[in-house]
Formats: sequence, C-alpha cells, structure tokens
Amino acid sequence: MPNKPDHRLNIALAALRERARPEQLDAMARFGITGDGRLGLAVPTLRLLARQFGRDHELALALWDTAIPDAQILAGMVAEPAGLTVAQMDHWVAGMRAWDVCDQACTNAFVKSPLAWAAIPRWAAREAEFEKRAGFALLAVAALHQKQRPDADFLARLPLIEAAADDERNFVKKAVNWALRQIGKRSAGLREPALTVAERLCRRSGKAARWIGGDARRELQRRA
Repeated sequence: MPNKPDHRLNIALAALRERARPEQLDAMARFGITGDGRLGLAVPTLRLLARQFGRDHELALALWDTAIPDAQILAGMVAEPAGLTVAQMDHWVAGMRAWDVCDQACTNAFVKSPLAWAAIPRWAAREAEFEKRAGFALLAVAALHQKQRPDADFLARLPLIEAAADDERNFVKKAVNWALRQIGKRSAGLREPALTVAERLCRRSGKAARWIGGDARRELQRRA
C-alpha cells in the first residue's frame, strides 16, 4: 500500500493528465507559457482541482518536484503558506522554468507566507531569470494583497526596482515594471515616489529602463 503522500500524488497526477489539452500547447507557447512536460491545463481548471484536493503541504512539495509546470502551479494552490520554509521557497524559485509558474506561486503561496517580505530582496539580487523575476513578481503581488503593510516598506523597496531596471531580459523587465506600477497604484502616498522613479528611468540610456519607466509613467499619470 503506498504511503499517503505518494498515493495523493498519483491521484493528483492522474487528474492533471485526464484534463491535459495538448492541442493548446502551441498557442500557449506564443505567450511564453512553456516548459518541458506541460499538459496545457487552464488556470480555472487547476483552481477547481485545488479545491478538490484542499490544502496539503506534503502533496504540494511532491507536485513541485515533478517539474511538470501544471503540477507546479497546482502545488502553489494547495500549499500551506505558513508551512513554507526558506529552503522550500528557495528550492521552488530555483526550479521555475516559466513566467506563469513563477507568478502563480507568488500569488497563491509565497505572498501569504510570513517569509515573503524577506525573500523579495534575496531573489531580486539573483542572476537566474526566473529567480530574479520572482523577487519582483512577489513585490508586485505584495503591493496588491498585503493591505496591512505600511507604505514605508514599499518605499524602501523602490531602490530594488532602479537597480534591476537595466536588465534587458523580457521576463525580468516585465516583472520590474509590474512591481513599479503596483507600488504606484497602492496608495496616493506612493504614487508620486513611484512616478519619480519612473521619470528617472525614462532618462536612462538603456532600452529596458526607458520602457519600464515610460510604461509605468503612462499608467500612473492616467490615475491622477
């Protein structure tokens, strides 16, 4: 008789494979939704499965280690955020191979962990593309969902955005831009500091910084 985690993992993988949509993989790849072994499940389908399985941290860890992108997204949905350790979060980030896996893990699991805030600068300093993206995706998600966190904490994270703004890699610069926009939209008190950063980025010589700054400036000015 298999033990509980293995048994639950087998059931979860069977459920994922039953709902696979291989015909969608080419279309998904055009949006950068890639990764070896991807099954093509839509996020609403994964959410339904997550509700069926409920919170199960051991299952989440096992799903992540399959390296199947759909299973990794499901892992974030069934993980117990309070049960995540620094080592587990760093292990997950090191195993990311697609932007949607990164963003879903940040939204569904990491941002709800008490370890999230300290992870942001650690990951933002990483070199690997999706590890670095995770730092800024998590900052963006925190700006949206961590309602009780003081604005001063987000002001203190703006230098991370300026430090990373010259990274030309698509999935990094889009996350840096996302973080800047979300901070600026969080409150009236953060809008002007975020706009000031955007203006400085617009004056840089690098294309990535100018794009990040210009896009953020347009959105934040519309909200004036």
